[in-house]
Amino acid sequence: LLLILGALAGLAWANLDPGAYHAFVEFPLVTGGPFGAMHADADGHLHRVLTLHYLVNDMLMALFFAIAGKEVWEAVALRNGALRGRKALTPLIATAGGMIGPASVYLAGAAALGSFAALANGWAIPTATDIAFSYLIGRVVFGAGHPAVMFLLLLAIADDAGGLAILAVFYPQGDLAPGWLLLAFGAATLAWLLTNWLPRRLDRGLPLKPFATRIRRTLGFWPYLIAGCLSWYGFQRAGIHPALGLLPVIPAIPHADVEFGIFAEEEAHQPDLLNRIEHGLKTPVEIILFFFGLMNAGVEFSAMGEATWLVLAGLCIGKPVGITLFGLFAARVLRLGLPAGMDARDLFVLGCVAAIGFTVSLFVASVAFPPGPVQDAAKMGALFSFGAAAIAIAAGRLLGVGRRHP
Repeated sequence: LLLILGALAGLAWANLDPGAYHAFVEFPLVTGGPFGAMHADADGHLHRVLTLHYLVNDMLMALFFAIAGKEVWEAVALRNGALRGRKALTPLIATAGGMIGPASVYLAGAAALGSFAALANGWAIPTATDIAFSYLIGRVVFGAGHPAVMFLLLLAIADDAGGLAILAVFYPQGDLAPGWLLLAFGAATLAWLLTNWLPRRLDRGLPLKPFATRIRRTLGFWPYLIAGCLSWYGFQRAGIHPALGLLPVIPAIPHADVEFGIFAEEEAHQPDLLNRIEHGLKTPVEIILFFFGLMNAGVEFSAMGEATWLVLAGLCIGKPVGITLFGLFAARVLRLGLPAGMDARDLFVLGCVAAIGFTVSLFVASVAFPPGPVQDAAKMGALFSFGAAAIAIAAGRLLGVGRRHP
């Protein structure tokens, strides 16, 4: 809700007083410091400028991506993780279709319009699925007890993993200097060695685990906070989007051996440090998402253009078609099957639900194109993708998808 309110506020402000809005978003907080985007002064010298937009998108949004990364890490690394084993193969293959389909539709459309060179870099914008909004609409369409809801969550988590990889690989934020990644991964490794490996080694044969207990009580989350700051700085200097800078630290944080799944109520009672940090970040990240919406959704309606329709076509056509085709290929050709109680109709409607790009699509649009009319047009497509909710609800009713309750 805060994200939507922020997006609506930004949209209204940008259309009522665009000059004041853009002056606010690009307000310089610090000039010439170690943080910020590179800008050239009147003499052509490059220096970093920390603006409000950079503070939100590149620094504070690292906390949002850390939560997404935590869910992906648990789903992949834990013994009962949602993305492990045969049960996850069909959602994973459907996720690939949900990324290849939108990208193909977008690029084919750009080529057909004769604007391939100008617009091709936005191919990843429609590959995103907004996990929170998709989950909400999925429950409206299918009901909380339908197996398609869990299938959708698996798909969205896998989509998050793919989106993080795409941001890191295809959208560098400057000249690449991969040597700086040694700082990021070195800080994470050192935190793990000092607060996990070493205490356990010292506690061998001691039933009360005194060293681990003392470390946990005296240091808490501080070693990981310091490692996170160093990792973020390493990503910034490496030329990789710094909003991903906390990801290397997540595997180093002590975590539970069992995960109940994203949005599961049982997760709130997990006592491990990783879950405690996640739940401590819940309210701050909600506030950050308000400002993210405010800073990124401020697009004038006159900005609608080719990129708008390409992003919408990728999401509203490419997503459901790609998810349906790849999902059926996995289920029927590879004989991996669909969850009991799901059929092809449910898979297509699920693809329509997954077409809500919104948050991550907005973020990718902000890095795929430089500030200007093309970026604004692409952002408008990301905003309009929330209309996929209406398409999904209508498709569910037309195809006779029944709501099921637990």
